[in-house]
Amino acid sequence: MSNSVFQGTSRLRGISSRLVGSLLSNSAWAKPVSNFPNFKVIDGYVDRNSPAFLSKLTQQTEILKSFKEFTNIALLGGGEKAIERHTKRNKKLLVRERLSKLLDDGTDFLELSQFAGLDLEYGNVPSAGVVSGIGQVAGQLCVIVANDATVKGGTIYPIAVKKQLRAQEIAEVNKLPCIFLMDSGGAFLPLQADIFPETGGRVFYNEAVMSMNAVPTICVVCGSCTAGAAYVPTMADEAVIVDKIGTIFLGGPPLVKAATGEVVSAEELGGALMHSSVSGCTDHFEADEDSAMETTRNIVATLNREHWFSPLFFFFLLDVQAPLFDSDDLLALALYDNTQFPMYEVLARLVDGSQFQEFKTRFGPELITGFARVHGYLVGIVANNGELTSQASLKGTHFVELCCQRNIPLLFLQNTLPQTHAGLPVENSACLIKDQAKLMSVVACAQVPKITVIMKGSYGPSSYAMCGRSFDPRFLFTWPTAQVAMDTVEDMVSMCCAEHEAEDDSLDEEKLVALKGKLRNKFEKESHGYYGSARLWDDGVILPQDTRKVLGQSLRAALSSFPRGQGSNFGVFRM
Repeated sequence: MSNSVFQGTSRLRGISSRLVGSLLSNSAWAKPVSNFPNFKVIDGYVDRNSPAFLSKLTQQTEILKSFKEFTNIALLGGGEKAIERHTKRNKKLLVRERLSKLLDDGTDFLELSQFAGLDLEYGNVPSAGVVSGIGQVAGQLCVIVANDATVKGGTIYPIAVKKQLRAQEIAEVNKLPCIFLMDSGGAFLPLQADIFPETGGRVFYNEAVMSMNAVPTICVVCGSCTAGAAYVPTMADEAVIVDKIGTIFLGGPPLVKAATGEVVSAEELGGALMHSSVSGCTDHFEADEDSAMETTRNIVATLNREHWFSPLFFFFLLDVQAPLFDSDDLLALALYDNTQFPMYEVLARLVDGSQFQEFKTRFGPELITGFARVHGYLVGIVANNGELTSQASLKGTHFVELCCQRNIPLLFLQNTLPQTHAGLPVENSACLIKDQAKLMSVVACAQVPKITVIMKGSYGPSSYAMCGRSFDPRFLFTWPTAQVAMDTVEDMVSMCCAEHEAEDDSLDEEKLVALKGKLRNKFEKESHGYYGSARLWDDGVILPQDTRKVLGQSLRAALSSFPRGQGSNFGVFRM
């Protein structure tokens, strides 16, 4: 396997600091740590022997158990029988074996939306039948979309289409090459109405547009590409096909026989030799999957996108200071009540050296804003510390404008509280709406990379202002402790019951209690982080203690092609 660009760095560490400084001079987010003054260290001390901390131990165990169970379901794919059929009868590598051969040795793979497809209306589709994520191939970060043919026979369900489209969106917005490892039997026909009319061909549309925008697409046909799946390799910039197992056709041999009476083999109809030497649908004929992955790595090496002497490369030679406090405390901290969420203590376990340059400390304290570094990257942090008040909204607006002017990526840490307008004078309520709208507007228009982590509450309009899913963050991750809904469960139950009582005079106490229980179960299920992740409302549920690592990987992806000077179209206005 070819060497990673990060090998041999010990030799390059001897390059003079003057050269490194010169190369990094135009990249504010990637300056050497020594170029920054020392930010104030956050007091992140937590008494692990306190009753409040110890009371979380049981809940921590339950959360870790659930997370492991969901992870195992995703990793098992279609189950043991399907795995045996895939490997022994079909003689194919498993999807994660393919990934390990494609990725650079010793590098991390940021898997996205691992829990997509679990417990949906049409059943379990582990990982949506698709493994997607960001990994390093031949020294370059790439988005990888790989079918898991052990799941549902490789057929595409609606959730799989959604996951593929999200992966393409991440590739396009971050300007990362997109590699497809295709092994698909096409759409699951009983659910064609949920696939074909709206999003069925969007993957192909995206391939064409990405290519036009100089975002490379590469396809490896390491299994069946039937029906609509046949267009993925034919619309890719460059395609590789594996002999004996790779096929491309709209309809397989049984369909040809039924339509014409002709008996033809899969190899004759759409095999590797035919497409490499006759149709030209593929560019590289490979004898096995090992050589196919090596060829794909070589293709990536020809993309001419990253250079040895880029600021990004030198940035990774710098030493990064770890937080001063243990990240293992984060799961316990995540279990604190929304209204007492220890955001400063959380920050102390996420940012480099636990250092944080806070902005407007005394103004609008319900929102924490300031600058820090995460794995060496300078970021602007916007974190909830209570209800999003008028002052907090204005403070957030001012800070986001600063980050946009300075080309600093934004990190939103969500623990929004439901908005309480009750008891406010009319004019105050109106001002609150207006001030929150200002924050929403500036967040929506910010052209710097935005990354969001939903740690606890994500409620109503405040979640929009904090760069929720509908405000298009580059990445959005969820903690297992997150609650995502229009309002709290109890408030939604109360409002729904009040509506029922107003409409139904026969609703007695017994029926009301039953209705409340039914609604409570419904809203609790729908508000849970796993429910949303199964439906691609985020890019994955992550454990709190893994957040810093995930943020580092996400920032590298977002900033690998982020140009300086492409600022937002507004200045800084003091709010």
